[in-house]
Amino acid sequence: MTFAVTTRLLRMETINLGKADGLPPVDWAVVVEKLEAGSAPALEAVNSRTTWLCTLNEDGSPHVTAVGAVWVDGTFWFQTGATRKARNVARDPRCSIAVSIRDADVVVEGAALQVTEPSAVARIAKVWADNGWPAEPDASGSGITAPFNAPSQGPPPWQVYRIEPRSATVVLSAEPGGLTRFAFGQDRGSSSLTR
Repeated sequence: MTFAVTTRLLRMETINLGKADGLPPVDWAVVVEKLEAGSAPALEAVNSRTTWLCTLNEDGSPHVTAVGAVWVDGTFWFQTGATRKARNVARDPRCSIAVSIRDADVVVEGAALQVTEPSAVARIAKVWADNGWPAEPDASGSGITAPFNAPSQGPPPWQVYRIEPRSATVVLSAEPGGLTRFAFGQDRGSSSLTR
């Protein structure tokens, strides 16, 4: 499977889960701005923005692990080596990523798709490098390498994955509060996955 970097047009349904409590719906555009800015949960919380990936083990139980994910082109991207999460998404791509940002907690659910297209891998490696982790494409162009990674990732090259979002749930922690679920559907005529 390869991912071709294209502009995706998504339909979005907004479901205000806090309506019964008088809460306004969350503004998805504000959430996206904070994700794009790499917003920390609090102004003084330097490097405290951990993203948590949940995949499904073979028996259906959840496997949750911290990952160095980045938000690019309206979704999360992560990398991994020969790990349990890689085996899990190869067998069943359903997953979720959770993160705290300024004034909100965000969970994005979808499918993890391995990205092997060299220009997409190079572009995401540059995002990681620009954020302090010196990742670069490997010799094949379809994976990444770096002088270091979490020891559990094993030796390079590491595979890059992109979450194809199906939904997101956002809980606002600042007044007036809010709890909203966003369901995403790909519009006809746009394609982002090449097999």
